[in-house]
Amino acid sequence: MSDALRIRSTATGVRFEVRLAPRASKTSVGEVRDGRLVVRVTAPPVDQAANEALIDTIATALDVPRRSVAIVAGLTSRRKTLEVRDTTEAAVRRLSDERRRS
Repeated sequence: MSDALRIRSTATGVRFEVRLAPRASKTSVGEVRDGRLVVRVTAPPVDQAANEALIDTIATALDVPRRSVAIVAGLTSRRKTLEVRDTTEAAVRRLSDERRRS
């Protein structure tokens, strides 16, 4: 089990993988598990509510506009690939490192 978040640079930002946990007791960005950032949201996985909550959570955590975050793979899966424009690998790595120390 790898505890390092896999991040890839793109022409406009970065891509990384998340493991979404809907219907959590509270929304939070958690640990890295198997190279994926675990994100818990209170929203249910119905009518894209959990995906929208995921986008809001990542945008807030990385301090980027909502429109900068897109789900590029895994729309109906708990395992998703996100692309975040207007951010850097370092910013995403800091986010995952902060969660690891918490």
